[in-house]
Amino acid sequence: MISVLRSWYERYFSDPQAVILAILLFVGFSIILLMGEILTPVIAAVVIAYVLEGVVKKMQCCKIPHLVAVVSVVITFLLSVLIIFLGLVPIFSRQLSQFFSEVPNMLTSGQQLLLTLPQKYPFISEKQIQEIVANVNTELATLGQKAVSISLSSAVDMFTILVYMVVVPLLVFFFLKDKEVIINWLMRFLPAKEGLAHEVWREVDKKIGMYIRGKVLEILIVGFATYLPLKIMGLNYAALISLLVGLSVIIPYVGAIAVTIPVALIAYFQWGVSPELFYLMAAYLTVQFLDGNLLVPLLFSEVVNMHPAAIIIAVLVFGGMWGVWGVFFAIPLATLIQAVINAWPDATARMEEVVEPQ
Repeated sequence: MISVLRSWYERYFSDPQAVILAILLFVGFSIILLMGEILTPVIAAVVIAYVLEGVVKKMQCCKIPHLVAVVSVVITFLLSVLIIFLGLVPIFSRQLSQFFSEVPNMLTSGQQLLLTLPQKYPFISEKQIQEIVANVNTELATLGQKAVSISLSSAVDMFTILVYMVVVPLLVFFFLKDKEVIINWLMRFLPAKEGLAHEVWREVDKKIGMYIRGKVLEILIVGFATYLPLKIMGLNYAALISLLVGLSVIIPYVGAIAVTIPVALIAYFQWGVSPELFYLMAAYLTVQFLDGNLLVPLLFSEVVNMHPAAIIIAVLVFGGMWGVWGVFFAIPLATLIQAVINAWPDATARMEEVVEPQ
């Protein structure tokens, strides 16, 4: 057993570059695990900076000075966020209030539908239906209590949000303005000789930037493409549902399936089993089909080169570890692991070539 472990260690960790990379990965993941909540504004600023960096580079290609490009992009971004917040948040808030006011009617209709099932399907007993209804009512009561507790704690969270509104834009500005300075400072802690760490860093840095920019663009396109047919057909809460559908693309595969349920339920409670229901679901599924088969390959062809099962496992693992941020960064983190795995055997092969007699 000891000889097996020794041979495994000599194969994968005899190269000093491999040891350095393992230490860096351990330190990085430890910092995120222990200080993830504290570093939330830093992570948010890094994400936004990655999104805006492409615009800054394009402006520099047009002979615009770097500082002018950064200031212009940051100001434009802040104004856009302010306009969106003032324009869309009231709409979402109003539709959300209307939705919660309609929930009791939806529940009553759903319970009446469940009570008719034993008449249509004799193998379903009335007792089973009553147990299902009782469980649903219990869960709704629990959700109501959680909503009250969240609303009571929101006053405390408002101060944190106000701090983030000041800190995050400042961090975004400095990350864009001094990116090279920050990266060079971080590189001081890496070995001067380029090796595994530099190789993995270059690949991950490129892919994470492309992924974040592509994911933000996908959210906007899918949300807008969903809003158009819902609004044209007159579905209630069209803006709220479109926001939900747009955000669902953050969770690959699972998000699209999960968000289909509320879309179908709202359409059913509004129109019942009617042609409008089938037309709307056809339009919605068309958007999902185009997203999965056209938009995603177009935006992420060079980034996401992993099996769907690996992506789903990454979403479950990192989402369980870091919540929403873990879900959002599941694919980049999986890309990091893939880059390490791909680079590690190459280093071993190079080491074997060195020791092999000529």
